[in-house]
Amino acid sequence: MSYHSLDADGVYVDAGQQGPGPDLMGAGSLIGDHVHNLKGEHLGQIKEIMLDMRNGKIAYAVMSHGGLLTLGSKLFAVPWEALTLDAAHRRFTLNIAKERITAAPGFDPEHWPDMANQSWAAQVHDYYQHPADRHSGQS
Repeated sequence: MSYHSLDADGVYVDAGQQGPGPDLMGAGSLIGDHVHNLKGEHLGQIKEIMLDMRNGKIAYAVMSHGGLLTLGSKLFAVPWEALTLDAAHRRFTLNIAKERITAAPGFDPEHWPDMANQSWAAQVHDYYQHPADRHSGQS
């Protein structure tokens, strides 16, 4: 299996060989995916995926919300564990009321926070009710 064995959705094609298989997706294929809550309300769109290089895990999905054509939008770092892939609808779900996204800790696209800061991480994880991993300060 090679890097080029991806289908149109970025899922690795299982050609009956040893390798990643269909349960793995390229991170780039997730950029632009929509995020909805459990009521089906649109919350935002995935703009970036942040990797924790200390432990090799995905830490956050950076989601945009609001604005018009990215003007006036706000970014939010959502703990990866708070998101669930909805493959049938080609989107993610986040168990949060739409009103809470507006009040969520976010940031301006031109001024990103220090996501490695443990107090910042604790605030974000507490807001989404997904406690940070106490060993690394993040999920």
